[in-house]
Amino acid sequence: MRVTVLDYGLSNLLSVRRAFEHLGAEVEVTGDAARIAGAAALVLPGVGAFGDGMRRLAGLGLAAPLLAAAAADVPLLGICLGMQMLFEESDEFGRHTGLGLIPGRVERLPSLDTAGQPQRVPHIGWAPLLPPAGRAGFDGALARCLPGQECYFVHSYEAKPARDASRLADTRYGGRAVCAAAGRGRVLGCQFHPEKSGPVGLGILEGFLRLAGG
Repeated sequence: MRVTVLDYGLSNLLSVRRAFEHLGAEVEVTGDAARIAGAAALVLPGVGAFGDGMRRLAGLGLAAPLLAAAAADVPLLGICLGMQMLFEESDEFGRHTGLGLIPGRVERLPSLDTAGQPQRVPHIGWAPLLPPAGRAGFDGALARCLPGQECYFVHSYEAKPARDASRLADTRYGGRAVCAAAGRGRVLGCQFHPEKSGPVGLGILEGFLRLAGG
């Protein structure tokens, strides 16, 4: 399976590349719009601010081929900031428009927990993946995950899907459910870093490859 990882200057590409190569995938890292337009499976990693990420995608001419690929049902995985940019908008340092591939918006994590006590933002560390309310388990790329298995998170903002069906997994922070994974069709987003989450994360990346036909 060939996986194309977008390079737009805001991500740790080496760990993502190594994780997919460990699973036997052929990985291309590129910022070339033509290569993205012809990709069989796409990965949008990212760290940093939402507005910066969207400006870089647009400035490099990568947003349009990315949207076209998703419209053509090419599998797409967004990681951390990459997941957040899949949504319609974010209020990080002002209002910014996203790719709009998953209905919903991105908001800052609350500074207080449910008991009214201050909580650290960003949320950093290992935290469990939990099925969304009303579901017994996971499906799609997360189908082999067990409730309670932990992944590694580093984020100050959380995605809020507009539709329950788009919410694929939660975690908990400060007593609240926080969206950990979201998707629509063959578009998948992980708020955590699967490439840094050991066997559980590798299993999720392997699940993405299965969905992509690898």
